[in-house]
Amino acid sequence: MDAPQLTLPEFEPGTVWIVGAGPGDPGLITLLACHGLQTADCIVYDALVGDGVLKLARAGVELIYAGKRGGKPSPQQTDISDLLVREARLGKRVLRLKGGDPFVFGRGAEECLRLAGAGIRFRVVPGITAGVGALAYAGIPLTTRGKNTAVTFITGYTAGGTLPEDIDWVALAHGSPALVFYMGAPHLGRIAEKLIEAGRPADEPVAIVSRATLPEQKVLETTLARCAEDLRKTKLATPTLVVIGTVVALRRDMRWFEEQ
Repeated sequence: MDAPQLTLPEFEPGTVWIVGAGPGDPGLITLLACHGLQTADCIVYDALVGDGVLKLARAGVELIYAGKRGGKPSPQQTDISDLLVREARLGKRVLRLKGGDPFVFGRGAEECLRLAGAGIRFRVVPGITAGVGALAYAGIPLTTRGKNTAVTFITGYTAGGTLPEDIDWVALAHGSPALVFYMGAPHLGRIAEKLIEAGRPADEPVAIVSRATLPEQKVLETTLARCAEDLRKTKLATPTLVVIGTVVALRRDMRWFEEQ
C-alpha cells in the first residue's frame, strides 16, 4: 500500500510567509515551515533562530539577519517590516523566520499589518511557542488534572526594556494557578515582589528554563521569594523562561530530557 501523499501549498513569488521556528530544537518545526525553508528565495531571521533550523534551508538561499536583543543595538521593527515589503516587491519568496510562534509575543501581527497595508499577500505558519515547548522539555506540564485548569502567558519585558505597567497584579496572582513569564529574567525581582504583595505564596515553586529544548538546556528550581537571588547566583544563559506554580513540583518525576 502506497504511503499517503502530503499536499503543501505553493510558496508563490512576491509573497511573504511569516513562520514560527519553535523554541530551538530543529526537530520541533512544522512540515509547513520546513517546506518554506526549502522553497524560499530569501529568509529574514531572528536572533532566537538557531543554526540547526537554518541548516534546513535550501542551499544558496539569501539569509538576512534581523535579530533584536534587549540592551544591544538592533534593527527597528519598522525597518524589518519595510524590508519584507521591499524584498517581496522584487518578486522573491520571502520567509520571515521568528523564534517560537509569530503571534505569541513575536510582533508577527505588526509585520502582517504592514504587509496588508502594502498589498503584499502573506501566510502565517504557527510554531511551538516557548511557553509550551520549554516547559515540555523541562518536564513541567502546563496543565494537569488536579493541579490547575488555567495558565497565563505574560511578557515581562516591553519594547523599551521595562516591566509592563498595565499588568493587574492582583488579578494575575489570583486568576491562574500557572504563570509563564516570557523575557522575565531582567525584572524577576520586581515580578516576584509584585506577586507576593498580591497574594501569591512566597514559597511557591518557580522554575527558570535556560536555552530550552537545546542540548545545553538548564533548569533552575527555586521559590518565588528566592528566585531573583538564585538567578543572579547561577547566571543562566539567555534566553530564559520563568514558570510559577505548583506544576513545577511535578518535574521531580517528569524530567525526561535531562535523563537521556
